[in-house]
Amino acid sequence: MYADYHLHTYYSDDSDYPMEQLVLDAISKGLQEICLTDHVDYGVKDDWTGSSDIYHPEERAALPVMNVNYPAYHAQIQMLQKKYAEKIVIREGMEFGMQVHTIPEYRKLFSSYPFDFIILSCHQVEDKEFWNQDFQNGKTQEEYNRTYYEEILQVIRRYKDYSVLGHLDMITRYDQAGIYPFEKVADLVIEILKQVIADGKGIEVNTSCHRYGLSDLTPSREILRLYRELGGTIVTIGSDTHEPSHLAAYIRETMDELKTLGFTSLCTYQNMVPAFHAL
Repeated sequence: MYADYHLHTYYSDDSDYPMEQLVLDAISKGLQEICLTDHVDYGVKDDWTGSSDIYHPEERAALPVMNVNYPAYHAQIQMLQKKYAEKIVIREGMEFGMQVHTIPEYRKLFSSYPFDFIILSCHQVEDKEFWNQDFQNGKTQEEYNRTYYEEILQVIRRYKDYSVLGHLDMITRYDQAGIYPFEKVADLVIEILKQVIADGKGIEVNTSCHRYGLSDLTPSREILRLYRELGGTIVTIGSDTHEPSHLAAYIRETMDELKTLGFTSLCTYQNMVPAFHAL
């Protein structure tokens, strides 16, 4: 199965990639299945309250920084599913950038649309972003690393309507102090992975590690080995695409990495149910 399960379009505030063009590009690259997973980050972004019309490429730059325009997003995915049904499988997903205090908003959103797949990610804590160092500033390296994993653990103990954890050790991407020793957060990571497995959920391997110049996979090979040793089997692969050059990048190489690490399958989703495909 050649699939990309982490894709952002102009419905995400940080992308201007037209959705239909992404679909056409995916077809041209030979992808068999894709899942669109645009951003929702309650706590730091407001909901869209404007028109529910499908976007046009020239409009994206003029839009405010907000969450997905849900009605338009859903309508365009349904249209594209029908239009390209003979060429590619298109699944409807979202990436939920969750914090403990925003859980009620995600419960309401999840109940409103027929999702196939949900990535549960942690992009901010205390409504403070990682990418701009707002969260890390004023904290020791130990404080912001452990607080990051503690937030994820508390979220997944309370919230179950998701498919996989996205880029689990993403905090390393924005850690200006360097690589924090894994053994200092291993206790939290183990608890997270045990909860994920107990709940029948999975983790993703996010291939953006290559374009960010990281020295390891995301999550790290150590975390992936630990997940497998604990009994984890549900794994998806996503490029975290925000522009055409990202699409399907390193998907096949990551499949080979997973085989080397002892995994035998990867997953796709329909109606929140995983399907296993031999690597």
